[in-house]
Amino acid sequence: MTHFLFNQLAFVRGQALKAAKDISEETSLIVPNRFNNNIKWNLGHIYLVQERFAFYFIGEEMVLPDSFHDWFGRGTKPADWQGEVPKTDELRALLEQQTERIERQVGHRMSESTAEPFVTSAGMKLSTVEEFLTFSLYHEGLHTETIKSIKRFL
Repeated sequence: MTHFLFNQLAFVRGQALKAAKDISEETSLIVPNRFNNNIKWNLGHIYLVQERFAFYFIGEEMVLPDSFHDWFGRGTKPADWQGEVPKTDELRALLEQQTERIERQVGHRMSESTAEPFVTSAGMKLSTVEEFLTFSLYHEGLHTETIKSIKRFL
């Protein structure tokens, strides 16, 4: 099962990267009417949430540049960004490396329970590494579709 889950994580990540391929820095910053965020925010948010789901809840160190929570956390928006936000190419590079790193570092801990269960904003209760990573497929899919919608709108 673990191998299958990591194949799915890699596939979904490939779809997110494909959706964001060839997006210029300028285009990644546009927030179209009827959208809350831009493509850059969605890429950073995908990375942040996956990092938290894979590592934070089991006490592992995250590879999380400073201010990621302020820029890409739930409820944030580009209009409030302060400081130098990572370039879109930097976000793509982080995303390209993340899935393999997760498999290498926590692939052997899939059935491990977290200290406290976590309930997502959608109401799903997560309490093992496998549950967190499985739910992240849904989360990343939503944001990948948002990226595609923004591209179509532009």
